[in-house]
Amino acid sequence: MRYNWQHPDWPIFRYALAPLEEALFRFAEQTGQVTGLLTRVPDHLQLEATIDLMVAEAIKTSAIEGEYLSRPDVVSSVRNNLGLNPTPEAIRDKRAQGAGELMADARRTFADPLTAEKLFAWHTMLLRQERHLHLGAWRTHEEPMQVVSGALGKEKVHFEAPPSSLVPQEMERFIRWFNETAPGGRHEIKRAPVRSAITHLYFESIHPFEDGNGRIGRVLAEKALSQTLGRPVLLSLSRTIEADKASYYAALQKAQQSNEITPWLLYFVDVIVQAQRQTIALIDFVLAKSRFFDRFRSLLNERQRKVVKKMFDAGPEGFEGGMNARKYVSIAKTSKATATRDLQQLLAWGVLVQAGGGRSTHYHLPL
Repeated sequence: MRYNWQHPDWPIFRYALAPLEEALFRFAEQTGQVTGLLTRVPDHLQLEATIDLMVAEAIKTSAIEGEYLSRPDVVSSVRNNLGLNPTPEAIRDKRAQGAGELMADARRTFADPLTAEKLFAWHTMLLRQERHLHLGAWRTHEEPMQVVSGALGKEKVHFEAPPSSLVPQEMERFIRWFNETAPGGRHEIKRAPVRSAITHLYFESIHPFEDGNGRIGRVLAEKALSQTLGRPVLLSLSRTIEADKASYYAALQKAQQSNEITPWLLYFVDVIVQAQRQTIALIDFVLAKSRFFDRFRSLLNERQRKVVKKMFDAGPEGFEGGMNARKYVSIAKTSKATATRDLQQLLAWGVLVQAGGGRSTHYHLPL
C-alpha cells in the first residue's frame, strides 16, 4: 500500500467544496449563535464556560490516546496558567499539569505564526514527565513510525509515516504551509473548518514526534480555527472525537491513502459542527447553573452544596448514573442517615428530581 506522502502529488491536497456547503453553512450559523449568546453572558460566566471547554479538551484529547487525567488537577493547571489563582495550586498529576499548560498557551498565542520552536515547547509541556523520550525535537529513530493495532505478533499496520530523515524538511514545508494559509497569507484558506481539517491531516501524516502527535495535532486544528475566525475558538474537538474514536481513526486511515481528501473534510467539518453544537449547549448549561444557584444557594447546607456542585461539574451530559445515597456518603463524607435526610430535603425543595424506585432510586438536577 502507498500512503499519501508517497504519492507524487504530496502534499498538494485536492478536494471539492460543493459537498461541504451545507456543513459550512451550519458552522457559520452556529458561529453567529455562539457570538450572540456570549454578548448576553456576564464575563464571569464566559470565563467559566471557557475553562470548562479547555478542561474538557485536555481530558478528552488524552483519553483518545488511552491516558486518563485527574480532572481537579487539570482544572488547577488551567487556572494557574491563566493567572486566575493568586497563589498557584499544587498539582499532583504532572500529566494533567502539562495538558493544562498546553491548553492555556495555545489559547493565549492563537494568533501567532507557527514555528518549530513553538511545537517543541508544546511537546515539552505535554510530555516533560516522560524521561525516556527525546523532548522538544523531531523524532530521529531509524525504525519506521507506524500506527498499529492488534496483539504482539499479529499487528495490523494502519499507517506508516515518512522516515525520520525526512521529518525536518517535511515539517519546514508544513509550517510554511500553515502560515501561508492563515489570514492575510499568500495562500489564505478562508473557510476555517477546511483549513482546520487539512492542518490536522497534514500534521498527523508527518507524525514528527516520538509521542504526542495526536494531542498536538488536535491543538493545531483548533489554532487553525481560531486564527481564521479571528478569536480563540470556544469548543472542544477532542470531546466530540473521543465519543466515537473508531470513526475518527477510520476516517484518518482512509484519508492517509490518497491526496484527494473530500471524504476527510466531510468527516472533520462535521466533527467541528458537532463540537460547536456542544458549546451552545454548554453556554445554556452555565446560564442555567447560575440561575439555579441564585435560587437555591441560601437553602443548601455545606454538604448539599458540595454534592450539587459535584453534579454540576459533570456538565450538560449530566452526572453519570444520577445521585444516590451511597454516592452522597462518599462525596460529602457523612453517614447514610444524614445523606438520606439531605437528599429528601433536596427533593422537597425541587433541587433534585427522583428517578427509579427502591434500591434503584437515584436523583438528577432538574435542568
